[in-house]
Amino acid sequence: MAQIILENARIFDGVSADCAEGMSVLVEGGTIREVADRSIKADGALRIDVAGKTLMPGLIDLHIHSYFSDLNAKVVDSRDAPYRTAHAVKKLGHALDCGFTTVRDIGGGDFSLASAIADGLIRGPRFFYAGKVLSMTGGHVDYRTPNEQHHTHGYCSCGSMNWGGVVVDGVDECIKAAREELRRGAHCIKITASGGVMSPSDPMWMNQFREDEIRAIVNECAERRTYVSAHCHPISAIRRSIEFGVRCIEHATLIDAETAVFVAERGAYVVPTMSVIFVSMEVGAKLGMAPESMAKLKIAADSAIEGLQHMRDAGVKVGYGTDLLGSTYDQQCREFTLRSEVFTPLEMLRQATSMGAEILMQEGRLGCVRPEAHADLIVVDGDPLKDIGLLAADGRKLDLIMRAGEIVKNRLN
Repeated sequence: MAQIILENARIFDGVSADCAEGMSVLVEGGTIREVADRSIKADGALRIDVAGKTLMPGLIDLHIHSYFSDLNAKVVDSRDAPYRTAHAVKKLGHALDCGFTTVRDIGGGDFSLASAIADGLIRGPRFFYAGKVLSMTGGHVDYRTPNEQHHTHGYCSCGSMNWGGVVVDGVDECIKAAREELRRGAHCIKITASGGVMSPSDPMWMNQFREDEIRAIVNECAERRTYVSAHCHPISAIRRSIEFGVRCIEHATLIDAETAVFVAERGAYVVPTMSVIFVSMEVGAKLGMAPESMAKLKIAADSAIEGLQHMRDAGVKVGYGTDLLGSTYDQQCREFTLRSEVFTPLEMLRQATSMGAEILMQEGRLGCVRPEAHADLIVVDGDPLKDIGLLAADGRKLDLIMRAGEIVKNRLN
C-alpha cells in the first residue's frame, strides 16, 4: 500500500493554538498512521517537504445543498435530476478545490450522489447527507404557492414531495418519513421547525411541527444512533426544538442573548449561515429571487451578525456552514470573512474542523491530525491563526489538498 510522508510541517491539530513545528505525518491507505516530531522511516514512501508551512485538517462545511441549482426552489424542481446533478458536480468540485474535504448536505443530497463520490465518478469532498427535509403542510419546504391546490401525501412525484423535501403531517407520517430517509442512508434527519426565506407561504416567525411530531422524529433518530437538525430562524423555534430533543440548529438567525445562553446550557449545536444571507442580499434580485423572499432576507440580514455575537458571548458550540444557492456557491470561503467580524481566527478554525467533526459524530476521524484519523489534510501557505483570509482565498493559498489520502493538489514538490 502506497505511503506518503509529509515532513517539516507546522501542525494545527483542529483545537490547540500552540502549533507544533518540525513535525512529520505518515499517510497510508487513506488514513493517518503516525504523527511524529522526528523524521519517519518508511522505505519507498513518497516524501513531501511542507517547508514549515501550516498543515491542518481539511475544512468541513456543515450546511450545503448540492442540488440547489437556482435561487428559486420551484425552478430547481422543474430542471429535473440531470441538471441538478450537473450543478452538484461543479459545486462539489469547487468545494474540494477550496480545501473543504468534508461537506454535510443538509437537504436534498441522496444515496446516489454519495455513491458516485465514493466510487470516484464525481470529484468532491467526503459526503454526509440528511436526505429529504421533513416539512409540514405549508412549511418551509412546501414550495407550492398559495394558489396551488394539488397535494397528495406519500413518497411519489406529486405535490407532497420535491427534490429537497417531503411534506408530512401527524406523528405516523413523521415516523414513516424519518424511517424512509434513514433507510435510504441519511446520516441525520433535518426538519423545518420555523418559516424561512425561500418558501412562499410561511412567515419567518412561524413555529412548525407539533411537539409530538418533533419528538417522534427525534426518537427515530435516537434509535438509529443519530440526530435531528432543525431549520430555525426565531427564538421560539430554537427553544422549542431543543426542548423537544433536537441536537443541532441551522441558521438561528434571530437568536437573542437569553436564547443563546439557553442553547449553550443545553449543549446543543448551532450552524449559522452568513454567506447565503449577505450574498443573496447582493445578487438575489438580479438572479430572480422573489420580492417576498428578499423582504424576509432583509430581516435575517439585520440580525445575523448580532446573533453571532450572542452565540460567542454565551459559549454556544458553533459549526461552519454556508447554505449558498444556485450560482453563488463560489462564495463558500467568504463565510470566514463574514464571521471574522465576531470570531477570532482560532475560533473559526475550530468551527470548520474539530467542531464540525463533533457535530457529524466523527470525533477522532475528521477535523484532527492524529493517528487513525482520515487523511483529509490541507497545507496553508502562511499562518491562518493570524490571517484567516488565507482560507477565504478560494484555495489560492493552499499548497496541498489531500482527501482520503489522495493528493488533489500539490504545489510543494
